[in-house]
Amino acid sequence: MGDAARAVAWFVAHPKVSGLFNLGSGEARSFNDLAEALFKAAGREPRIDYIDMPPTLRDAYQYVTQAKMERLRAAGYDGAATRLEDGVADYVQGYLAKSDPYR
Repeated sequence: MGDAARAVAWFVAHPKVSGLFNLGSGEARSFNDLAEALFKAAGREPRIDYIDMPPTLRDAYQYVTQAKMERLRAAGYDGAATRLEDGVADYVQGYLAKSDPYR
């Protein structure tokens, strides 16, 4: 069962808990980390080209992404988080690499 399914099952079992919650590992990761995980899961050498960030975006760009987990943990949820690399590998190898990803 994946992270989202485990969290939904937990909420169903705890109907008095409600609100908006983030779900993730709680670890800050870069989009470069995601790209590298994708290449690794596909069994390919990374080939990532970088371009300069336009000056108008430099101060507004989100260089890393991180789900803040404090509210969910404070509500009592203690489910383990899947590492980025493991989640990407599962998706690429378990779905995208199959001739029919729905089977």
